[in-house]
Amino acid sequence: MMQTAYAFTLLRVALGVMWLAHALLKIVVFTLPGADQFFVAHGFPAHSAYVVVAAELAGGLMILLGFHGRAASLALLPVLAGAASVHLPNGWVFTANGGGWEYPAFLMIASVVHALGGDGALALRPAGAQP
Repeated sequence: MMQTAYAFTLLRVALGVMWLAHALLKIVVFTLPGADQFFVAHGFPAHSAYVVVAAELAGGLMILLGFHGRAASLALLPVLAGAASVHLPNGWVFTANGGGWEYPAFLMIASVVHALGGDGALALRPAGAQP
């Protein structure tokens, strides 16, 4: 059904933009060294922010364009799990001091829905396309 295809397109575009925005937030606002210090302070390996930002940029672009976007959504789930783990002690609501874990949890679910439902219409590489 065409409405379903456009619904999944909307989900794909929203997820792709979200990933790109979060990568750019780490680059432009926090700076990569600042983001890296935050990651280390929360128990992640040194320089892990650089790996996460690269994954967010590449995965976000893939999702946005619909080029293996479903696989990118699944591949980025560990990043969201890491974000949820950082915010877990702050409680559920993301507006809590330090941010809660509701937003990363919602994005995990949205990513799984994207992976299961597909890229929708106007994807650069629609599901089932030959490589």
